[in-house]
This record gives sequence, C-alpha cells and structure tokens, in this order.
Amino acid sequence: MTPDQYCQEKAVQSGSSFYYSFLYLPLEKRRAITALYAFCREVDDVVDECTDASVARAKLAWWRQEVAAIRNSGTGDKPSHPVTKALADVSQTFNLTAERLNEIIDGMEMDLNYNRYADFDTLRHYCYHVASVVGLCSAEIFGYRNPETLKYAEDLGLAFQLTNIIRDVGEDACRDRIYLPQDELRRFGVTSEDIINSRETESFRQLMEFQIERAESYYARAFAALPADDRKSQRPGIIMAAIYQALLKEIKEDGCHVLRQRVSLTPIRKLWIAWTTWMRE
Repeated sequence: MTPDQYCQEKAVQSGSSFYYSFLYLPLEKRRAITALYAFCREVDDVVDECTDASVARAKLAWWRQEVAAIRNSGTGDKPSHPVTKALADVSQTFNLTAERLNEIIDGMEMDLNYNRYADFDTLRHYCYHVASVVGLCSAEIFGYRNPETLKYAEDLGLAFQLTNIIRDVGEDACRDRIYLPQDELRRFGVTSEDIINSRETESFRQLMEFQIERAESYYARAFAALPADDRKSQRPGIIMAAIYQALLKEIKEDGCHVLRQRVSLTPIRKLWIAWTTWMRE
C-alpha cells in the first residue's frame, strides 16, 4: 500500500464530511488535503485511544519527530509513517509548514491537560489549534490570491469545530470531557453532572440553541470575510460548510438531543449537498 492509498483509506473509513468536500479537487490538491486530513486523524486518535496520558504524550512526541523529518527529508532523516511520507511529497508545494503541523499537535495535546473549559475565550484558543490551523492549511492547498481569505479560513475552521462540539456532547461526556464553556453552563442552569448523566432538560436545550447560534454566527463571519475572487478556489470549504450547516439545522430541528444520540447525515445526503454546492459555486 502506498502512502497516498493509506491516507485515502483513512479518509474513507472516517466517513467525515471533510472527505466529501474534496472529491472534486484536482489530483495533486486532493492528494495534499487527504494527507493533511489523515495526519489530523492520526494525532487525534492518539489522544482518543490512549487511556494512559503518558503513553499518549510519548506518541505525540514521536509525531513531532515525524513532522521534523518532513522538513528535513531532503537532507537528513526521512519520515517513516505513511501519512508523513505523503505529507513530505506535498508540504513544500502547498506551504504545509512544520510550525502549523506542530500547532495541530499542540491542540491535540491540550486534551491531555484539560477536560473542562472555563469560558469561550479558553475554548476558542483550543479550537484555533485543532481546527482553525487546519483551515489555514486547507486554504493554502486550495489556493488564494487575497490574504483576507486566511481570515475566512480561520473563522470557518472555528465554526466547524464548534459544530463538532455540539454534535459530540454526549460522546465527549462518556470520556469525561465537556467542551461547552463552564460559565455558560452556569448561566443556563446546567451542571456538569447533568451532561455526564445525560439529563436533557429544557435548560440544556436552551444552552444548546445558544451554542448553535454562535456556530452559525462564525459561518456568517467566515463568508463575510471571503473575497469574491477567491470564492471559486475555496469551494471545498464552502461544500463542507453546507454539509455542517445542514447538520446544525438537523440537530436544532430534532430538539438538540445530543446527549443520548449522535445526529448525522447519511452519506448519500452528504454527497448530494457536495455536488449541488459544487455546481452552484
């Protein structure tokens, strides 16, 4: 199996909306975004699947060595993992810097240090590392002329992560993680114990509607910042936004029942949204 094939399988197996957003890209850009996505999945899995934090830290340190090997692959050590081998082939072409890849690892490492977030400013710092940096890397791959597009990419990444947090409240609670800001739980009269014990009260529904409104506001901010001359090149992000906004709508219309179930869109619906959005844009 080649590095590209490994990354492709990683993307397909995840069933992520990310995968559907880059189906229509030219081959080289599709190779690059698939390698980036596979990298994010690998380092995220380290934290999610390791029950021993010290083991997880050691594995993340190993991934940092792999990132360093990408940068030095022409003159020194070469990366050994299929994902970093794939990234080494595209990193210079698409400006996927070691600094940004390490920032993504920094974000994953935060999950080993925190399982609660005091307020939105603290949560936003986490979201920047695990999602906005991915958005910035993706913008580099898709291509842009106007530097304002990077502001769009940063806010869009944040909107995506807020959507993930909303969708995954119940799953995260099973790992004793609550990403909803603690001060906002208090404001709406919801306790951490309510979330851990899957108590879907009216207060919890109101809290989740507030979270959805915030996520929607970041989608609006992102698209307000996207320059018209870069809209075509950034279509993959627009496709993913369409899929994620449809998911937010589904969650809200379903009554925000995210503690006991994981709301999702079917693959055929994601494919339909991707195709119609691509054609419209």
